[in-house]
Amino acid sequence: MNEKQVPLAATLLLLRDNAAGFEVLMITRHAETVFAGGAAVFPGGRLDPEDAAPALLQHCRSVPGSDAAQMALRICAIRETFEEAGLLLARRAGDDRLVSGAELDAMQEELLLRLGHPADFTELVVEGGLELATDLLVLFAHWITPEIRPRRYDTYFYLAPAPPAQEARHDGHEAVDSIWIAPGQAAEDGATQRVKMIFATRFNLQKLARSATSAAAFAAARADTIVTVTPEYRETPRGLMWCIPIEAGYGIAETPVKGEAIA
Repeated sequence: MNEKQVPLAATLLLLRDNAAGFEVLMITRHAETVFAGGAAVFPGGRLDPEDAAPALLQHCRSVPGSDAAQMALRICAIRETFEEAGLLLARRAGDDRLVSGAELDAMQEELLLRLGHPADFTELVVEGGLELATDLLVLFAHWITPEIRPRRYDTYFYLAPAPPAQEARHDGHEAVDSIWIAPGQAAEDGATQRVKMIFATRFNLQKLARSATSAAAFAAARADTIVTVTPEYRETPRGLMWCIPIEAGYGIAETPVKGEAIA
């Protein structure tokens, strides 16, 4: 259940294979963004009422065991990734192949002429006859911002394969940069503060880096039991710590408050 009506959010860890293993897409938020400004994050954001609209729910590949609320979170993750990074996990209705970047560009140009304005996400999906690839998303983690923070989110993290024939294009507004990077390297960049990163992002990168390939990462996520993490601020004999459930599978139960950014 959504803790104390904390706003729901969803984020997407897009994975692609390379000769050395696999990479994950990360974007850099604009410095003036209210939440995680200037930080390297995964594409994602707050659940929008439109994500639960029947028009969109009818344009999703079914996911066994998922209700309308869970499907809306998957739609949110796909929508935010499209808006922030230009990548769309979608198929033409009845097709198993993800649309290419060229097809997506042509569709947007055709809709611009037909509608008289740039198509928003819902128009692109519905008017373009697309089917969102919600079935490709695998739940990876669930984090809720600590109670002591003024701005909180109840965030679901999903893994998904990157669409092979599309190129990431950050929007220049919320996201000012984008990069494909090995999870271990990204986690190290965050730990050494070469890159600004909130620790939920860093911990999930470390968890992801345990897998040698994207296939192994998906298999591990499917087999995992998701334990909700709400970091707690505690005074311990070792100093002030952020504490998380050891059962969540991150290999630690606490991390020093000093040097850790929550948001």
